[in-house]
Amino acid sequence: MPPSLPPPLGAALLSRCSPGLGVPRCPRVPPSPSPSPPPRHPRGLAEMPGPGPVTSLWQLLARGGLRRLHELQVEGRARYGPVWKGNLGPILTVHVAEPALIAEVLRQEGPLPVRSQLSSWKEHRDRRGLSRGLLTAEGEEWQRLRRLLGRLLLRPRVAEGYAGPVAAVAGDLVRRLQHLGDRHPQRLVPDIGTELYKFSLEGISSILFSSRLGCLEQEVPGDTVAFISAIHTVFVTTLLTMAMPRLLHRLCPRPWHRFCEAWDHVFAFAKGHIERRVAEVAARGGPGEGTCVTDQLAREKVPMEVIHGNVTELLLAGVDTISSTLSWSLYELSRHPGVQEALHQELVAAVATTGEPSATALSRVPLLRAVVKETLRLYPVIPANARVVPDRDIHVGDYLVPRQTLITLCHYVTSRDRRLFPSPDSFVPQRWLRGGGGSPRPPPASLPFGLGGRSCVGRRLAELELHQALAQILLRFRVRPEPGGGRVRPMTRTVLVPEATINLRFLRR
Repeated sequence: MPPSLPPPLGAALLSRCSPGLGVPRCPRVPPSPSPSPPPRHPRGLAEMPGPGPVTSLWQLLARGGLRRLHELQVEGRARYGPVWKGNLGPILTVHVAEPALIAEVLRQEGPLPVRSQLSSWKEHRDRRGLSRGLLTAEGEEWQRLRRLLGRLLLRPRVAEGYAGPVAAVAGDLVRRLQHLGDRHPQRLVPDIGTELYKFSLEGISSILFSSRLGCLEQEVPGDTVAFISAIHTVFVTTLLTMAMPRLLHRLCPRPWHRFCEAWDHVFAFAKGHIERRVAEVAARGGPGEGTCVTDQLAREKVPMEVIHGNVTELLLAGVDTISSTLSWSLYELSRHPGVQEALHQELVAAVATTGEPSATALSRVPLLRAVVKETLRLYPVIPANARVVPDRDIHVGDYLVPRQTLITLCHYVTSRDRRLFPSPDSFVPQRWLRGGGGSPRPPPASLPFGLGGRSCVGRRLAELELHQALAQILLRFRVRPEPGGGRVRPMTRTVLVPEATINLRFLRR
């Protein structure tokens, strides 16, 4: 995906049927029942079901709940119904696990939606005197950044400007997979997630500041390796620092220190590449049209500290989210060779005239978009998002939720609701195609890129990277599971990631 689960760059990466994906909508059918109008005298938090603070803390810490927050959603929905309360460490939160009720929350959040007042990401920025980016800014500051980045990144044809660099990185990934497969008698590539992580970092760096980091070379540069480790630490420690009461921060300071040190490294790495790019462009006489996000922000005369904050947060958001979604997509396609072969045939037909999977060609492959949509339904990058309505109490079903209360929107459980998705645990991309047997589902049932004012500004860039990587891989390889490999389950690490390594065979076509 903590009180401030950051929406992915695409995914994060990853909404989340959204019109932006260009997937034909399934036949219109009656939606699931809407909640009843709020009663004349709505019930308060004291009457809302849910575990007490001690039970919540036990679930999170003693039972490994930080790794299984997505499963706790399912358990909470089954035990307490569509709305219940709980605690994330010291923070009281109201969980909402019904699409119609999620829509009700989003309708009431106002023009300046708030994720949380207690984000450890924001606290790090404040302690270090750093500018907040779109993921941590709030209020009017957030609105200004959202308008700016939305204008730069959400234009309908924005991805076309980055298609060339991303295609080049995807080509490097294919060559890397070919090299690794050649070294194994069964053409097995162990831990495919690591290779896709490197692709994601290389791809988003080419988009943000036109840098090539050497991630897909045989010897990855040391500073890139250290940066990858820092990103991992940020995601691992985010949930822990959010769940720990402040008293435990003083008694056990190491998690908070690791969290801040990792963020410091991420900022320093991004700042170095941003300033290198700005200097290169200045030496040529100015940003001109610009070929990366840093160029576009500089052309808008955005202050350097604001560029640092926004590009750094976009960089972090665009790595785990893309790599996780690619890992799950290839994992499921390897286990469903019929779907994989159908997608290969559509890709071959689409690129027959150009020979290359251009953005225009891939727009003619509806099954490609359906595969990504189905992957994100099963494995939403952000398994839960959150809102805080700061200025008024709001109705959520039969309850009145006081202002400033953290509200957790449980996307993992709604996207696997069997009332909305037949065979909810099965990988069925055809459900997203016209005439593919779609089921009733209100829009908030599956929201990998969010909805409304807080939806992901990097959606088009994420789709570009996902579609390019999948297309180039599937045009050149048949992807098969590891012989004897077992089922891989997801776990929560701020974002939803595979619990075990995914090992796949890449057989040349």
